[in-house]
Amino acid sequence: MTTRILNALVLVAVGAASAPALAQRAQAELSCRFTGRDFVYDCVIRLSRGGKPLAGAQVVIGADMASMPMAHNVAPVKARPGAKPGEYEARLDLEMTGEWAVKLRLSGPLRDQLTLHYEFDEKGARPAARRSGVPPRKPK
Repeated sequence: MTTRILNALVLVAVGAASAPALAQRAQAELSCRFTGRDFVYDCVIRLSRGGKPLAGAQVVIGADMASMPMAHNVAPVKARPGAKPGEYEARLDLEMTGEWAVKLRLSGPLRDQLTLHYEFDEKGARPAARRSGVPPRKPK
């Protein structure tokens, strides 16, 4: 009985210790503009952590086509610091339009890896619709 209680306390302590770490994960938002050249986009990555801009990070960005990840992928490139704190700029040279899994590897003040699913076309990029197998609800 004492062992069970001790194990439960250890699990609670570990869970409580990891909660702040999860809250401090990086958040990312992507804004890409079509350059007019075939499948080339100029992108701004906005990183934040705890609601504040994440400045001073080294960001490497790459992409895999969500439906064919081994067939269509983009070699990772280093992003450069942008105009504002927490902003980073990079050019993505994709192989075609469609849904891409944009992969961000972060290092510096925080080590993390994020995957963002975005739909790319001649208008730019926007978050891809979720494919949960459940049809979307009709607006009321």
